[in-house]
Amino acid sequence: MRIDARLVQHLEALAALRLDAEERTRLGAQLGRIVAYVRQLQAIDVEDVPPTTHVLDLPQPLRPDAVQPSLPVDAVLGNAPDRRGDFYRVPRFVGDGETP
Repeated sequence: MRIDARLVQHLEALAALRLDAEERTRLGAQLGRIVAYVRQLQAIDVEDVPPTTHVLDLPQPLRPDAVQPSLPVDAVLGNAPDRRGDFYRVPRFVGDGETP
């Protein structure tokens, strides 16, 4: 995968960032190195390696699931800066920018 200026600008828009030309150049180079490293990792033969969740064989400190009553809505939303009914109201931030 080639990391060109157009791709960097597209990623910038998806992430809702505003980068200058120097930052775009630096980000493009960094992304190129990340992609190259991932390619190296993909070349490693892991067929005989069992899946693990941790490098050490430790017990999982998980509690059993238990049904508990929910908090009252007024207690949860009591400090909400903006509320609409039983929900938090937040400003829209997705889709406001231009897509390249």
